[in-house]
Amino acid sequence: MATTQFKGEESMKKGQLFTTFAAALLVVSSGLGMVSSVSAASKKADVTTSASKAKYTPAKELKQKYDVIIVGAGGAGMSAALAAKQKGLNPVILEKMPTAGGNTLKASSGMNASETKVEKKNGVKDTNKQFYEETLKGGHYKNDKALLHYMVNNSASAIDWLDSMGMKLDKLTISGGMSVKRTHRPHDGSAVGTYLASGLLRNVKQQKIPLFVNADVTKINEKDNKVSGVKVVMNQEKTKTVKAKAVIVTTGGYGASKKMIKKYRPDLANYVSTNQKGSTGDGLKMITKLGGATTNLDQIQIHPTVYQKPPYLIGEATRGEGGILVNKAGDRFTNDMGTRDKVSAAINKQDGKMAYVVFDAGVLKRSAVINQYIKKGFTKQGNTVAELAKQINVPATELEKTMTTWNKSVTDHKDKFGRTTGMDHQLNQGPYYAIPIAPGIHYTMGGVKTNTKTQVLKKSGKTIPGLYAAGEVVGGLHGYNRIGGNSVCAIIVFGRQAGNQAAAYLK
Repeated sequence: MATTQFKGEESMKKGQLFTTFAAALLVVSSGLGMVSSVSAASKKADVTTSASKAKYTPAKELKQKYDVIIVGAGGAGMSAALAAKQKGLNPVILEKMPTAGGNTLKASSGMNASETKVEKKNGVKDTNKQFYEETLKGGHYKNDKALLHYMVNNSASAIDWLDSMGMKLDKLTISGGMSVKRTHRPHDGSAVGTYLASGLLRNVKQQKIPLFVNADVTKINEKDNKVSGVKVVMNQEKTKTVKAKAVIVTTGGYGASKKMIKKYRPDLANYVSTNQKGSTGDGLKMITKLGGATTNLDQIQIHPTVYQKPPYLIGEATRGEGGILVNKAGDRFTNDMGTRDKVSAAINKQDGKMAYVVFDAGVLKRSAVINQYIKKGFTKQGNTVAELAKQINVPATELEKTMTTWNKSVTDHKDKFGRTTGMDHQLNQGPYYAIPIAPGIHYTMGGVKTNTKTQVLKKSGKTIPGLYAAGEVVGGLHGYNRIGGNSVCAIIVFGRQAGNQAAAYLK
């Protein structure tokens, strides 16, 4: 397995966006994909100039048969392909969208993992048991315990696995619901999603794994009650049958499907969504047609800090590095580092059902991903707290009082709202910043049922031979509320496991 570090990682701008990532593919070549059924017209409209010019595996090179087919080229899909290749298989990745990355590109804060070499080097005392228990509590004790145990116990080795391929997550921060710094981030402080998607893609290319984009898988085929391959529409034109004895579904959730949101959670129909447009539940639909069981389909996570127009996730690291939430009156109103469901509920009780993420130059220095928010024009700025207050139209005296109180809380390490994490630094370095936010649909915690081997299960508990699933398409792992940083952990841990298990099945 190649261990050369992706040379473009260091030079990629910290604030790069989806289209910038697409442009970067010009350098690394070798296409990617994500399955779903969106109209040809809408797909063409989504293709940016840079994405359309990116070099992927040409459609004419699609073969009739592979050892294993991976449906979806997000973090889980590329991890599965690389793991399968390491085991000697001949994998292929089929992605419905014009570029790879999926919702992984949206991830900004980091990857949770416990008992890692990074934690030990930084003097962080952590245990797998602690990680497990805090995630279980955050999920309202509704998590699939077997899946959770597997993820936690294999999180440290996943960090090492990424490191072996040149993806170094050697910086730490903290996410809501966690008690220690176990959220691993890229060395340069950039968004973890673009960093990992770029690094995984680089390795996919190095390993000569074919990756086809605009490859919309519409059906998983079976023969003699075993998976036998897929049906795929290439470039919205030709339908082809590709054979394989194993299929790994990594198509993500259904957070971008208004129809499915209305079906399972009509109360969320009017919320904006942070999901990329390909997250329309395709894999879930195909698997259920084969008799695959589902769980928790009504459990949809609302992220508390979403810039609304255009919908854009403001990552948890902004608060994890010291930022706070204030309302229109300039006051704090909740434990800013509480679990996402609780913070979202608190924001919805404020005037206008919105708030501001407020931070200073120190937070910006510690979390370079914020540069992309600034470049997008999401932030308001002031050299002093009073100037910032004027920019966001909140009472200056009240905001100054809030900041003074907060800084004292940091010094005393005692907060009236019960916050105990992300309190390492005061907010006292100008300029000061604020981003208007409100809750938005972020993650679908429901999905298909699998065991720890990533085998898809039927309602009877029996497996569907040759069928595996990993990532957001799988339900149960996160219970009724996902902890920030756990989705990245899940896609790497279970994507890798799916590739390994497919290899074991075929041998």
